[in-house]
Amino acid sequence: MAATILDGNKIAGEIRAEVAADIKAMAAAGMQPGLAVVLVGHHPASEIYVRGKVKSCEELGIHSEKHIPPDTIETEELLELIDDLNRRDEIDGILVQLPLPSQVDSKRVLMAVDPAKDVDGFHPMNVGFLSTQRPGLVPCTPAGVMEILKRSGIPIASQEAVVVGRSDIVGKPVAMLLINGNATVTVCHSKTRNLPSVCRRADILVAAIGRAGMITRDYVKPGATVIDVGMNKVTDPEEFQRLFAGNAKREETFRAKGSTLVGDVHPEVAGVAGAITPVPGGVGPLTIAMLMVNTVKAAKLRRGNRMREMSRT
Repeated sequence: MAATILDGNKIAGEIRAEVAADIKAMAAAGMQPGLAVVLVGHHPASEIYVRGKVKSCEELGIHSEKHIPPDTIETEELLELIDDLNRRDEIDGILVQLPLPSQVDSKRVLMAVDPAKDVDGFHPMNVGFLSTQRPGLVPCTPAGVMEILKRSGIPIASQEAVVVGRSDIVGKPVAMLLINGNATVTVCHSKTRNLPSVCRRADILVAAIGRAGMITRDYVKPGATVIDVGMNKVTDPEEFQRLFAGNAKREETFRAKGSTLVGDVHPEVAGVAGAITPVPGGVGPLTIAMLMVNTVKAAKLRRGNRMREMSRT
């Protein structure tokens, strides 16, 4: 029996509707959440991501600003911009789009963002809040993974979860969220021995490694839930055949465009898993939805006391 497809677009739509209701309530109290996006230079993929983020803000009623310094900017100049955004009360969230140019010290820049405005959830203070289950801002993609599981009615407590990938952006925080949800979690990486057998233990398998179609059916326990965080562009015809041989619709698109998108999970896994996220249309839409959630959450955490005072008058 084919796996249930976990529709990220539908779940993201539900979350956006909830965010819109929150923003409406804030507007009634005379407040509008604000997000500033910093995009250094011209990086085509980053420009697409930023456009999507700004568009979502406009649709939901979040004030948004796009700051586009030249790719010749030095670390100190970028730190001045971050400092200015930290001081501005109408800006609740600051997002520095990565990657930054090689001459910029990325770690210093990310550390300079006020943790209360760190809507990416990358600051060590927010990482600490996550690990100790205190209120804070959680990285958007891992938070989206949890929303998919919860809203799809997939149990987390007492389940065995395996996360393939240990990045600071996805692997580690999603493992922490699963632990906080009372799952038993194993984190795998390039040094893990006998990876397929470790993955086969999983009731919930999260693939976040950035390698096209690496997770094949022999990595997956029958009936497991598979969350595919990967987004890989395939342009090589041989690689395409390995992944999509016999898929007429995909072949037509590949011939027309010369490329196709695939996750870290091989399409054949849909024949083994109980539930699976597609690529595209799975985890991706949740990342921007959760950025909107974090921006509203940051506004509430920063300005909540004033909102309560205003509502009493």
